Amino acid sequence: VRLEESGGGSVQAGGSLKLSCVASGDTVRRYCMGWFRQAPGKERERVVSIDTFGSTYYGESVEGRFIISKDNDANTLDLQIDSLKPEDTAMYYCAAAIGGLCSRGMDYWGKGTLVTISS
Repeated sequence: VRLEESGGGSVQAGGSLKLSCVASGDTVRRYCMGWFRQAPGKERERVVSIDTFGSTYYGESVEGRFIISKDNDANTLDLQIDSLKPEDTAMYYCAAAIGGLCSRGMDYWGKGTLVTISS
């Protein structure tokens, strides 16, 4: 499966963004799908992932400002981020794991979309 993200940009703190990921080459129904981010100088971390049953798994450092949604018919994965903070500045990646469960590492990655939040 190939993944392509969009929707990143420069936003002031307090604003909102919606990131989108379009999948091609296979159906997202078969995969655990997720959003990850990597801030400058930090390791990549999971934001949130969703398995084939619709269960969601949030990263430990992620607050309730992030909402993931998957559209199996459109083959897309979205991430709504509200009340943006400067510490949300990062490259955001869409990813997929074969098998549908989110208990293992991801197998496919997009190239990322950059989110920059100014105070």
